[in-house]
This record gives sequence, C-alpha cells and structure tokens, in this order.
Amino acid sequence: MQSENHLISDLVKLANAAAGTAAGMAREVREGAKGRVREAVGGLDFVSREEFDAVKDMAARAREENEKLAERIAALEAKLAAKG
Repeated sequence: MQSENHLISDLVKLANAAAGTAAGMAREVREGAKGRVREAVGGLDFVSREEFDAVKDMAARAREENEKLAERIAALEAKLAAKG
C-alpha cells in the first residue's frame, strides 16, 4: 500500500510539473508572438488615439471656419455685384 502511495504521489508531481511547463511554454509563445506583432506594426505609421482625436477636432474646426469664410466671401461678392 505504501508503494502505491509513492507511485501516485510521483504521478501527481509529474502531472503538476508537466502542467507548469506547458503553462510556461504557452506564456513564452504568447510573448514571442506579441513581440513579433509589435515589430511588424512598429514599422508602420500609426498614431495614438489621443493624436487622432486632436487632429479630428482640428479638422472639424477648420471645416467650420472654411464654411464661415465661404459665407463671408459670398456676401462680399453679392455686395460688389450690387454696386457694379
């Protein structure tokens, strides 16, 4: 009976070690894949979300200003046409 307990104990230890090794390998593979993706994406010209939002806001303000200026130009052209 005592030898069976050692055998079971050894099998449990072996299974735990194998599970730990598998988990470690999975972590290494995941980290390696992340590193390769970062390298591949790192060469591309991506911007952060904050930078994108800032430029988007600037474009919206510029569009609004362009619309106001277009209205002013149209009004000035109308005045010139009325005088001429």
